[in-house]
Amino acid sequence: MIKGLRPLLRRSTYSGALFAYLAVLASLPLLSFALLPALVWRSAPEGVQFVVVLLVWAALIGLVGLARTTRRVLIVGARRLLRVALPEPTAVRGPTSSPEAGPAPAGPATPVPTSVPSTAERWRTPLWLLLHVALGWTGALASGTLLFVAVALPGGWLRAELGLSLFGRSVRVTDGWQSWAAAFGCLLLAALVCVLVTKALRWSAPRLLGPSTAEKLALAADRELRLAERNRLAHELHDSIGHTLTTTTIQAAVAGELMSSDPVAARAALRSIEESARAALEDLDYVLGVLREQGAETAPTRTLADLPELLERLRHTGAVVESHRSGDLAQVRGTLSRAAYRILQEGLTNAMRHGAGGPIEVRVAAGPDVLELGVVNETGAGTRTSAGPVSRRAFPSSGHGLPGLAERVRLLHGEIDAGPDGPRHWRLVVRLPVRLSA
Repeated sequence: MIKGLRPLLRRSTYSGALFAYLAVLASLPLLSFALLPALVWRSAPEGVQFVVVLLVWAALIGLVGLARTTRRVLIVGARRLLRVALPEPTAVRGPTSSPEAGPAPAGPATPVPTSVPSTAERWRTPLWLLLHVALGWTGALASGTLLFVAVALPGGWLRAELGLSLFGRSVRVTDGWQSWAAAFGCLLLAALVCVLVTKALRWSAPRLLGPSTAEKLALAADRELRLAERNRLAHELHDSIGHTLTTTTIQAAVAGELMSSDPVAARAALRSIEESARAALEDLDYVLGVLREQGAETAPTRTLADLPELLERLRHTGAVVESHRSGDLAQVRGTLSRAAYRILQEGLTNAMRHGAGGPIEVRVAAGPDVLELGVVNETGAGTRTSAGPVSRRAFPSSGHGLPGLAERVRLLHGEIDAGPDGPRHWRLVVRLPVRLSA
């Protein structure tokens, strides 16, 4: 019994009824236009005039429902007054670059292509608007009449009386306790009308105002693009910031050890720390700008042309880096060159973190069809520099390095081979097809 009365006591029931009754006010201006045919065709029977007015009125309401603004207003109203979860009807936008296509250009986002809605989908909003108006008028007339009777009956106000005839039996309510009981019953019926109207609107809103098939496809594409963009940014942060922190830690240790014995070398290490930190700040500023959806400045696009600078910063840490390059690296451009730089950066970072301090061998071979990248380092308990050993505990590993590299290589249709190379070496070899990736 109490559970059945709960809808009558909920605030959302009456806010939903208010939403329905607002349709009555909104449809009144259209009703004035719908009356014009009846005024012109006065010779027609009243029944025909009534039907014509209803048809013209319904047609005008349907035309209003075809407007995109109408749907936006209805969805906002349904969310706030009906408490129905409906997504925004705005056009879905998102970045169009692939996860490995490099940073998206600055400026406004490119709209995601969406499917063209079918004819049935276009008429869902006009249909819901017609239902909204019909329920609003029905509920307003019924509840308004019941409320008027409930106010007028008690105490014989306005000398009102209520007579009911059912199955040949007549009951007349006059002044006294009967009028108060009838008034209370009318109040309950008015509240029940609000419940029925609200439930009908809540049931129909997701089905007629909810996202269409085309919008669902667009939302799915938008989520996929956003996830790909977030993964790309995570790769950028992991590769750039992780590498910078690793080299900076080693360079700071070197500078501290050489500050008194070799000030020139110490100053060189400090300059290298400054350069590495500046490059990392550029990457961080760009990523934060994208995450905040601000107009990002020119995105950092480091390619294989920046590889000598990367190797030089590693040498400032005291590491021995042997570079072997073959082929025409100038022909490697665009996505492939940027991805190759990040792959080598991650490989060198892992070598600094987990290597034994021996020589790090870097190989880059550019062929007409395949770009081959390789990093080989000794394995051991920690990194050793010219200033002494650096404990491996200084470089906690997130475990995302190799899986991230494998995903990056897979997206470029390449091959990756990472693992032990003999008892004391670790080898990373990546082969990327030039024609597919460039």
